[in-house]
Amino acid sequence: MSDRGELQTISHDPSNALFVSEFTDLPTVQEQLSSVMGRVLVRATPMTPTVTVERKPAGKDVVFLLDGSEDTRSAFRAMRDFVQRVVETLSVDDNKDRVSVVQYSRDPAVQFYLNTYTTKGEILDTVRGLSHKGGRPLNTGAALQYLRDNVFTALPEAGARRAFHRFWRKEGVPQVLVLLSGGRSFDRVNEPASALKQMGVQIFAIGSRKSDRGELQTLSHDPSNALFVSEFTDLPTVEQQLQSSVEAVVTDVTPESPTVPVDTVKKDIVFLLDGSDGTRRGFPAMRDFVERAVEKLNVGQNKDRVSVVQYSRDAEVNFYLNTYATKEDIVDSVRGLKHRGGTPLNTGAALQYLRDNVFTASAGSRRQEGVPQVLVLLSGGRSFDRVNEPASALKQMGVQIFAIGSRMSDRGELQTYPMTPVMLYLLERKPAGKDVVFLLDGSEDTRSAFRAMRDFVQRVVETLSVDDNKDRVSVVQYSRDPAVQFYLNTYTTKGEILDTVRRLSHKGGRPLNTGAALQYLRDNVFTASAGSRRKEGVPQVLVLLSGGRSFDRVNEPASALKQMGVQIFAIGSRRSDRGELQTLSHDPSNALFVSEFTDLPTVEQQLQSSVEAVVTDVTPESPTVPVDTVKKDIVFLLDGSDGTRRGFPAMRDFVERAVEKLNVGQNKDRVSVVQYSRDAEVNFYLNTYATKEDIVDSVRGLKHRGGTPLNTGAALQYLRDNVFTASAGSRRQEGVPQVLVLLSGGRSFDRVNEPASALKQMGVQIFAIGSRMSDRGELQTISHDPSNALFVSEFTDLPTVQEQLSSVMGRVLVRATPMTPTVTVERKPAGKDVVFLLDGSEDTRSAFRAMRDFVQRVVETLSVDDNKDRVSVVQYSRDPAVQFYLNTYTTKGEILDTVRGLSHKGGRPLNTGAALQYLRDNVFTASAGSRRKEGVPQVLVLLSGGRSFDRVNEPASALKQMGVQIFAIGSRRSDRGELQTISHDPSNALFVSEFTDLPTVEQQLQSSVEAVVTDVTPESPNCTCRDAEVNFYLNTYATKEDIVDSVRGLKHRGGTPLNTGAALQYLRDNVFTASAGSRRQEGVPQVLVLLSGGRSFDRVNEPASALKQMGVQIFAIGSRMSDRGELQTISHDPSNALFVSEFTDLPTVQEQLSSVMGRVLVRATPMTPTVTVDTVKKDIVFLLDGSDGHKERLPCHA
Repeated sequence: MSDRGELQTISHDPSNALFVSEFTDLPTVQEQLSSVMGRVLVRATPMTPTVTVERKPAGKDVVFLLDGSEDTRSAFRAMRDFVQRVVETLSVDDNKDRVSVVQYSRDPAVQFYLNTYTTKGEILDTVRGLSHKGGRPLNTGAALQYLRDNVFTALPEAGARRAFHRFWRKEGVPQVLVLLSGGRSFDRVNEPASALKQMGVQIFAIGSRKSDRGELQTLSHDPSNALFVSEFTDLPTVEQQLQSSVEAVVTDVTPESPTVPVDTVKKDIVFLLDGSDGTRRGFPAMRDFVERAVEKLNVGQNKDRVSVVQYSRDAEVNFYLNTYATKEDIVDSVRGLKHRGGTPLNTGAALQYLRDNVFTASAGSRRQEGVPQVLVLLSGGRSFDRVNEPASALKQMGVQIFAIGSRMSDRGELQTYPMTPVMLYLLERKPAGKDVVFLLDGSEDTRSAFRAMRDFVQRVVETLSVDDNKDRVSVVQYSRDPAVQFYLNTYTTKGEILDTVRRLSHKGGRPLNTGAALQYLRDNVFTASAGSRRKEGVPQVLVLLSGGRSFDRVNEPASALKQMGVQIFAIGSRRSDRGELQTLSHDPSNALFVSEFTDLPTVEQQLQSSVEAVVTDVTPESPTVPVDTVKKDIVFLLDGSDGTRRGFPAMRDFVERAVEKLNVGQNKDRVSVVQYSRDAEVNFYLNTYATKEDIVDSVRGLKHRGGTPLNTGAALQYLRDNVFTASAGSRRQEGVPQVLVLLSGGRSFDRVNEPASALKQMGVQIFAIGSRMSDRGELQTISHDPSNALFVSEFTDLPTVQEQLSSVMGRVLVRATPMTPTVTVERKPAGKDVVFLLDGSEDTRSAFRAMRDFVQRVVETLSVDDNKDRVSVVQYSRDPAVQFYLNTYTTKGEILDTVRGLSHKGGRPLNTGAALQYLRDNVFTASAGSRRKEGVPQVLVLLSGGRSFDRVNEPASALKQMGVQIFAIGSRRSDRGELQTISHDPSNALFVSEFTDLPTVEQQLQSSVEAVVTDVTPESPNCTCRDAEVNFYLNTYATKEDIVDSVRGLKHRGGTPLNTGAALQYLRDNVFTASAGSRRQEGVPQVLVLLSGGRSFDRVNEPASALKQMGVQIFAIGSRMSDRGELQTISHDPSNALFVSEFTDLPTVQEQLSSVMGRVLVRATPMTPTVTVDTVKKDIVFLLDGSDGHKERLPCHA
């Protein structure tokens, strides 16, 4: 169903939005549309008038963006000196001008923000100390986008003083960007540059002889603002010219349309047609509608002009305004239009595309000649992205927009995440033990301080109870990426932990990605397989030592850890970002600071006390307690964005009247008020005021916050983490009902489902009140019950729902939401979710038809029509493209029709790993129709015709851990070992000579898929699959020639640390198995030859012992860097451990190894059945140390 509010918002006037039940009813509005279009006039939207600004304005925000790529290394000093000289001319000390400097190459790095320094001296000192960044490629587009989102913003950490109004006001300080670029950008610059200009940023670009003149002229606000020098050492020659331009800068906000006489005789008309999957059936009616509309126009070069554009994920021009000059040509072209297809429906991006590429003089638009500009939009669903800003930009250009919608919609975009129940763990105040993870900043900036950090960890570990298995410890170091030193289950004694900590060496590297490290901990360390006892109710503690500001975002991953119940304590030095660490911590008081890390002993006692008192906090956090219905904690969340400026006094009065009816007091009702737009801001907490009078006085004094966009999701998350907490006055854990009243006047820019669900799981009762501009579905989703969402036409009508709200709030009760129970799935389940992942790269172009036919035949065997089975199809090459999701179609006929119409994607290289990761994050999800959490088996059928260009192990493992059963089918060009690794079991990998032979494996696949059962948990909790990588299995090759060819092609893997124990465990679970070709149960001797060049980082005793019990004969060969005792322990007999000085000496032990292996016998173990031993044949596995320490010596292994 089209979103009425959205189309009315897009239209120039709400009355310009017309609606039909089906697009086949379009003729009923044809006359109505023609009538309005016949009298359309361009309304006054003149280009920004020339603003007279004094030669010395009140101030400016000046950002320097410096090319720090490899190509400017020799020129960087000249660039730095240039910045110094320009800064010398600015008025910084009296707070008129502000300065920021950003360097970039592949990605940007802020040297300092606009509000970092307040004196010219500080700025000049920092600029003098700037060092060249280095790196490739040069991504100017990404840097400009970064400036837009992170530097030219009024957020406290950035300091821009840009006016956040549609048009500049007196308080709007001019925004200036000075770009020095020494080469052509590797990525696109048009869109991010355009976005900055729309914000009113004046862009000046300076390039050298290697720069792209056209690119810099396009970037600049005016081509004359692009200056050029032969070399950057010549920068002084353009300084005066730049200074004059910057001094005269005036704000320049679109709209750009000049004031011109209006010509009402002719029009430029653009038809924008929804070509997404949701309009496939309605498209012929849309096409006929356009044809009839064109028939009524007076087409000609100097009369009416017409353009047609189709869109789904992105926009595609069928023809421009100046493509055809006769009605006949246009009609012929319209009749030949074919439905485009695709998802999602990005109406906002399409409108932006029209603005930048169609309503332009080069595309035939005569806007600047005063010819009326008309857009007719036919949309059959709700937009996946935001439409307000691009629609507003078109209107400001003077485009009259008419929108026509139907009741049909894209099902996948309107369905919401179901709430997942979560079990409550009731834990004592002082639990028996803790899982403690230390996350240490190992970047270049902490090199001198690392010893102090290491000693600190030792002292804290000394206070823990490790030896009696109460406390467990893990240590992780990070810079650009994290490196686990040891897991929670690696060591079981305090002595082992302390020995390892003493030996820790500094990691090094840049930049500092704290966010990525936190995410890694969530996915890989605070997990059962890594030793975490979170699900057993053991408190989870993270101690972070960080010596600088994170380069990436930390809020989301920190919030995710908190939702898991991890208590985060952060310790920073004087270079750390205090706000960042306070945000990271579970409570701001959990963030501690020292001047230098050598002062860590001064905060040890404080940390120890806090950690000792920690209690588990697992989502949902609400304990089972008696409900006190006499008192309530009520939080009002008010939309303070630009869109509610007029309605805010009415919202304020509403809150005041609601408070008047409450029984306020410390032991009665408590109240908090929070305003939000881009981010949330607390006006007062639940424990700020204890009397009704104080609250009412504060409410009366509330001022509208302003700002865009409206991030309701972020605000809800903020409430969860910072307001509905004990430290902020929430009495949730005492059983006091928690109530949230949301007043929202628009559609959220970000996602609301997850944070709303998290609040509900905590037991918060959510009531939402919206106006006519709100999104009804969104507010009903947010509310605890759809009936809790109330609506008024305008916020001035709030009194009409006041009584209704008070009545419901009076009887509110906290509801319990237990954790998901164990789901028992029968061997033959009621249904399956089946995803086909098709290799659409250039190498499968000729075979694609056979692949498509194969999918059709498999779908024919499924039970789709009775909603048992669901189907999705994804194509991929360099990146994946969803053809349709699991919830897009509900009938077999629709699926088969779409599959028949699939066209080959094309492209290179083949990134199977990226495609698998994409499926995990975007397809096997509730919002995309996956029923995994309901216990429905998840099946992936991969058809791949070549070897992947990227790594597949990790994403394949992640899918398996989710319970996805993977079946892979390859052709003769495929990599057998790769597909066997990807598959859930090596026997699930099938092969054909050519894809035209697919029918020969159909029955085999169908039988396997029919028998599939859900497998939600990882296969073995101790398997660290991420560390070992199979090059080929025992049953991959059948001839010596194939094996030798494969061995010759081996490439060094690289990586740290060396986890021999995890690798041995992996062999036990995944290689010495019948499905992987092992013939152990047939009595064939099993042999493992290990080549290891260093000491294992993890424990080896248990996994080595497990292999020996299976009857595996282990031979180990080490170099002088190896641990002799370790390899002798791993070997079946100490005499089976051989040693060489260097791996180049391996030939000296080759004969000795062959001799011993020749007489090997299988020994009886508890797990091995009594069998006749076959000494003629053997199964031999080579396990090679591929760590960083042996990159140069791998060829000798082979």
